[in-house]
Amino acid sequence: MTSVVIHYKELALKGKNRPWFIQLLVRNLKTALAGLHVASVRSVMGRIELELRPDTPWEEVRERLGRVFGIANFSCANRGPHEFKALASAILTDIPDLAPASFRVSATRSDKRLPFTSPQVEREIGGMIWEAKGWKVDLSHPALTVHIEMLPDGAFYFFGKEPGAGGLPSGTGGRVACLLSGGIDSPVAAYRMMRRGCAVLFIHFHSYPILSRASQEKVREIAALLTKYQLRSRLALVPFGELQQQVVLAVPPELRVVIYRRLMLRIAEQLARGWRARALVTGEVIGQVASQTLENMTAISRASSLEILRPLVGMDKDEIVAQAERIGTYPISIIPDQDCCTLFTPRHPATRARLDAVERAEQALPIDSMVTAALAAVAVEELRFPMLECDR
Repeated sequence: MTSVVIHYKELALKGKNRPWFIQLLVRNLKTALAGLHVASVRSVMGRIELELRPDTPWEEVRERLGRVFGIANFSCANRGPHEFKALASAILTDIPDLAPASFRVSATRSDKRLPFTSPQVEREIGGMIWEAKGWKVDLSHPALTVHIEMLPDGAFYFFGKEPGAGGLPSGTGGRVACLLSGGIDSPVAAYRMMRRGCAVLFIHFHSYPILSRASQEKVREIAALLTKYQLRSRLALVPFGELQQQVVLAVPPELRVVIYRRLMLRIAEQLARGWRARALVTGEVIGQVASQTLENMTAISRASSLEILRPLVGMDKDEIVAQAERIGTYPISIIPDQDCCTLFTPRHPATRARLDAVERAEQALPIDSMVTAALAAVAVEELRFPMLECDR
């Protein structure tokens, strides 16, 4: 096989903006496949073709394509002519060496001006394959489907489809900043925003040197894995332990968790605005822990004027874990670590914090100087995928 045919689904509904979406998808494909000796990437009549070279490693191409957002499915394919007999001969030459219980031919015609119909292609090519192989024809549930796509200058043919990541191409949905812990939820929240085309900037709050660097190392690993999906990332590491100590000395125990999170939002908002991000993203789920009640989430959100997106808010833990396992973050997230969320946490946090009570408690804190000090100590790391030898 000399090509990969890539199909998109949601992009086809974009009307006048569709060329822009496809252009970004082509750009992302070129970036994702860098270093794999792909000869060309080009848009062809409602699909994208990758032209492969003899030394292109198909297994690595397949793995990377499976992570590129915007792809509905893709197939390793060959090109053939319009002429039915020559096309059938090419298909029979390349058809897998197997004996399926049944088969069918499924044809599409991208240009309706071509002098034949899709059913005609299916009957003619299917008949020739049946004569050559003697396989049973099953139009409803075939064991093997031979796909043919007729283009103005020839045809693609292939024998199966690989599922794509779906969603929208990275970079089409604007920038957001995600508060990324080392746990299970927030990486899944970040992934779900990436899948909608958003460029996600990662912000991690840690308590080093009060606690170890374990949470930072976990988050670096999670961010590197998520970068395989969005190709370029930025990770901000924010020291938070000293701020927590100040809160412990001045705030009633039951309100500390709410005030910790309000501080995080204030700091994250300043970082997000500096990066021209339009929203903050969290992994909060209603009722999952004591602090994530609707009342607390409302009180926390009032600390920021940016839009706050909670992609997981209505999911249960089993759903979140299942998605974490699918995208590969789960084995990293369950590694034990010392996270700032567990530092100085009271035994009985408020489950229905009132905004007026929270704001009165905050009057004992130099909020502006705390935010300024945290921002001055932020360490920013840049990530990209793939990392080529020239980048090392």
